[in-house]
Amino acid sequence: MTTVTTNAALFGELLRHFREGALLTQDGLAKAIPCDRSLVARVEAGTRVPQEPFAKKCDEVLTTGGALGRLWVRVDWYPQVEHPDWFKRRAEMDAEAVSLREYQERVIPGMLQTPDYARAVLSRQSSGTELEDRVRARLSRQQRYFADRGPLYVAVLDESCLRNFVGGTPIMQDQCAHLLEVGQLPNVRIQVAPAERELVRPSGSMSLIKLADGRDWVYSESLDRGHFSDDPAVFAGHSQTYDVLRADAPSAPESAALISDAREGYEHYEPARAQRDDLDQEQLQRRERRQLPRSRPRIHVRRPRP
Repeated sequence: MTTVTTNAALFGELLRHFREGALLTQDGLAKAIPCDRSLVARVEAGTRVPQEPFAKKCDEVLTTGGALGRLWVRVDWYPQVEHPDWFKRRAEMDAEAVSLREYQERVIPGMLQTPDYARAVLSRQSSGTELEDRVRARLSRQQRYFADRGPLYVAVLDESCLRNFVGGTPIMQDQCAHLLEVGQLPNVRIQVAPAERELVRPSGSMSLIKLADGRDWVYSESLDRGHFSDDPAVFAGHSQTYDVLRADAPSAPESAALISDAREGYEHYEPARAQRDDLDQEQLQRRERRQLPRSRPRIHVRRPRP
C-alpha cells in the first residue's frame, strides 16, 4: 500500500529535522520565534500550512541557511483547487486584488480561518472528499495575502465572530491564536467591533475589493450565492460606512488584547459548560421525580380523638 505524503507533511518533517538538530524542543522553538507551541506541533505534524514569515523565522532561529524559506516559496500548497461555481468569480478577484477590506459577522472570514475552523464550518453542508476539497479551496486564497509583500488586507470582525462557538474549545483557541499571529504581518490589520459599543456598522458581512485595473467592487453573500456591484455610488457609500467603523472601533493593538481575552476565556469555557450541563441535568431529574406517579395510593390514617 502506497502512503501519500502531503507537501505540508514534508515541510513539517524537515522542520522537525532542523529543530532536533539544534537540540530544541517544540516549546523552545515556539518561545524563540515567538509563537504558540501548538503551532509548531501542527506544522511538524503536517496538519497546518505554515506562513512564509514563520518559515523564515525558523530559518533564523535554527540557522538553516534559508532552507525552509526557499522550500516554502517553491511548494505548491494547494494544487488543483476547485472553488464552488458561484464563488469562482470572487476567488479570481482575490488572486489579483491590490487591497481587500472586509467586515464580518458571526463567523471568522475565510481569509482568516484555520483548517480546523474551516472544516467545522463547511462540515455543515459537506462531508468526506467534498468537504476536504472545499477546505483546501478556502485555504488556498490565503497564501497570497500572508506572503511577503502581500496585498493590503484589513478585517473588522464583529465580536460575535469571537463568541460564536465553532467546532470545540481547541479549535476556537487555535483560531484566536491564528488571528493574533497573522495580525502581526505588516500588510494585515485586524480590528474587533465590541458588542457593547455603539458603532455604525454595515447592514451585513461584506468585502470591498480594489483590483489592479483600478476598479472597485462590493461583494456580499446570501445562501450559496455571491453578489457583486461595481457601481461607484454603491462602493462609495459602503466604503464610507466601513471607514467610519474602523475609525470608531478599537485599534489593531487594542483588538489584539480583546482576541487574547477571548482565547483565554475558552480555556474555562468547557468546564463551565460542563457544570451548566450537570446543573441542568440535576434540575431536570428533580422535576421528573416530582412528576413521577406514586407507586402506592396514599393511606389516610384516622387519628383518635382526645
